[in-house]
Amino acid sequence: MPNNPSLRVLLAEDSSLLAARLAELIRRLPDVDLIETVDTEAGALGSIAGSRPDVLILDLHLRTGSGFGVLRSLARAGHRPKVVVLTNFGLPEYRHEAESLGVEAFLDKSRDYFRLPSLLRGFARDRAAGDT
Repeated sequence: MPNNPSLRVLLAEDSSLLAARLAELIRRLPDVDLIETVDTEAGALGSIAGSRPDVLILDLHLRTGSGFGVLRSLARAGHRPKVVVLTNFGLPEYRHEAESLGVEAFLDKSRDYFRLPSLLRGFARDRAAGDT
């Protein structure tokens, strides 16, 4: 059993309004902790290396850099959290590219936002069961 049964989530989102909304949603979920919110590619990679989150919620468009840059760097990194892409750019070619880089879910902000809580609860259940 892990020392900290809570699912540790990092949010990489450049919109401060949406980041606040997502943070509120995440904080309401049992056994899920939002550890940090960042808005740049470098911030996401630094936080992943330092905080080792279980899940990264990743926007493709960041203040500097991109979600794809984060995904490509994760392919070479030692620690790789589960990744949920949450984007306004739900184009099939972006979905295909993200999936080829190993994301667990690709969500369109306008159509799939409601799926995020159930995904996080599922990841939290898996973590509690020891299936990281």
